[in-house]
Amino acid sequence: MAEIHLIGRAASPGLAIGPVTMLTAAVARRTASDDPAQEAAALRAAIEGARAEIAEQIKTIQGEVADILEFQVAMLEDDALAVAAYEVISVGITADHAWRLALDTEIDGYRSAEDEYFRARAADIIDIRDRVLAHLSGVDTVARIAGGAIVAADDITPSAFLAADWTRGGAIALAGGSPSSHVAMLARARGAPMVVGLGPLPWNGHPPALALVDGDSGTVIFDPEPETRRLFEQRMATANAAQAAAEIGRVAPACTADGRRIAVLLNIAAPEDLAGLDPEICDGIGLVRTEFLFEACHGLPDEDTQYDFYRRILDWARGRPVTIRTLDAGGDKPIAGVTIDGESNPFLGLRGIRLSLARPEVFRVQLRALARAAVHGVLKVMLPMIAVPSELDRAGAMLDEEVAALQAKGVACARPPLGIMIEVPAAALCAEDFGAAFYSIGSNDLTQYTMAAARDIGAVADLNDASHPAVLALIARTVEAARKRDVEVSLCGDAAADTRLTTALLATGLTTLSVAPVTVARLKAAIAKVGS
Repeated sequence: MAEIHLIGRAASPGLAIGPVTMLTAAVARRTASDDPAQEAAALRAAIEGARAEIAEQIKTIQGEVADILEFQVAMLEDDALAVAAYEVISVGITADHAWRLALDTEIDGYRSAEDEYFRARAADIIDIRDRVLAHLSGVDTVARIAGGAIVAADDITPSAFLAADWTRGGAIALAGGSPSSHVAMLARARGAPMVVGLGPLPWNGHPPALALVDGDSGTVIFDPEPETRRLFEQRMATANAAQAAAEIGRVAPACTADGRRIAVLLNIAAPEDLAGLDPEICDGIGLVRTEFLFEACHGLPDEDTQYDFYRRILDWARGRPVTIRTLDAGGDKPIAGVTIDGESNPFLGLRGIRLSLARPEVFRVQLRALARAAVHGVLKVMLPMIAVPSELDRAGAMLDEEVAALQAKGVACARPPLGIMIEVPAAALCAEDFGAAFYSIGSNDLTQYTMAAARDIGAVADLNDASHPAVLALIARTVEAARKRDVEVSLCGDAAADTRLTTALLATGLTTLSVAPVTVARLKAAIAKVGS
């Protein structure tokens, strides 16, 4: 077969070479009963079996993986998911056929959604469908992936991904898929290169033998010519050597070549993300995403649950500053029982601080837990999606009230400094007008709103560029406002981890960047080259 070049969308960075594996799964077959009542009972047992199986998996894993599986548990616990299946079972359809019909309809609905976030959840529903079918038939239907293989498929489920050993290399090349999918999140966490949106894979029953995957640029080459493979292997060797060199300096402070000290902070979602990490690798935590706590609790975690969550992170930091973001729900992060369903444009609707102020009974619980945790370390609290000073003022007044109420009850607490995220252009342009204790620039939303281009819509992905002069100008303006007000400013979006932007970001005056733990070494190595 001749060399085939395909261009898709980068979903997880890195380079990989390996044999191509087409995903296949065992076909589940079962002997059905003629009794609708027995078929309905079999389906109920299979759903409960799948739910229990996932719950057991969650006990052995941590962080984002657990959050993803919690989503599947929540779906299986939702009785509405199986209603259509039970209806057709009652008229004589077998349990497995009824479940497949019902779930395929649900999958089609997710795939046809306008919002890519919901389209990306289709793989999870496929996973749920197949787990239940496996319990109905007693046959394991999860596709198996050999270590070091390049997986070529239309899409891949979280179960199939988690069943593979990614420590042996390998990568993922999908005709469909999404950078916003749960598997893409897992791939980034495990260091597996992934490219999505390649379009129809151009072979008819005769797949290629070998593939080269470039998860940085979003390209895949199938059956490469010898010279193409040789050049790619050279690139891999260079990249591996650079990463090995970067790891040596992972614990050292970050400094530019001309001697400027740059603070490198961590972005995390849960205390489990810190497991096995040495606090010496960072200058603190620049972003704790509390929405994952709400998702894991399927709604509203109580005050003590939140307090314990925040305290564990502060204990790990050992006196380093920890910045916790209040609930940033809405937009592409709906949370049952909290967010508003059916908004025509959720990214411009009731999200972030707007939602918190609209739901004070939820917000006040979080503020109390944060105030209680503040006595255990250097805690800072930041508010997402701030657009006007009155939002900060209202939140600050509520925090003062909750601190006073705790003190009146004799509960140990402290009033943490309250800062704002700069994600809305209006806030960047008028940053000096806010009485914030600090600024944290969220480059993802700031870029999206400045360029009017969502990063999860392929047709406009090229416009969603944090290096655009308009975005950099807003960042520089925020840094200047912070300098004039003598308050701290950091950047905690994806742009901070993009080493192609490091020089440009530091040129704006930024001296603090916050990134995922896995990218700390690479970022420090890039910082060391600035000014050389």
